[in-house]
Amino acid sequence: MRTKLLLSLLLLALPFTSHAKTESQQTNKQTVIEFYQQAINKKDAEAAVKYLGPDYVQHNPLAQDGIEGLKNYIAYLKKELPQKHNEIKKVFADGDYVILHVKSTQSPDDTGLAIIDIFKLKDGKIIEHWDVIQPIPATSANNNGMF
Repeated sequence: MRTKLLLSLLLLALPFTSHAKTESQQTNKQTVIEFYQQAINKKDAEAAVKYLGPDYVQHNPLAQDGIEGLKNYIAYLKKELPQKHNEIKKVFADGDYVILHVKSTQSPDDTGLAIIDIFKLKDGKIIEHWDVIQPIPATSANNNGMF
């Protein structure tokens, strides 16, 4: 009898747990999208850093670590690549991770790059970032497209 009661209580709690996870993932998605727009497309370091945790970790070996590293990258973008624009094609969330599938161009006539950006969040703040970057070729061996 006690086992049945415990099982019943657990089954009743499942929809609430699932809803909370979905809601949290949606919030994480929105946080990452807003951060990305501020950092990459608007190139506004002060607006972007509010989405980062205090110990932000960067895993791209070509990028500096931490909040100051991000500020330096945004300053570089403003000076060297003012037309750079990243278009988010897809957004995925799994727990504390958000993944973006992005087309990045440095100018209007640029073929661009296909990017997978992975963000880890904690307490609503971005705490880690990884990326994988691939040039978009002029021709393809298939007709599927990269996005």
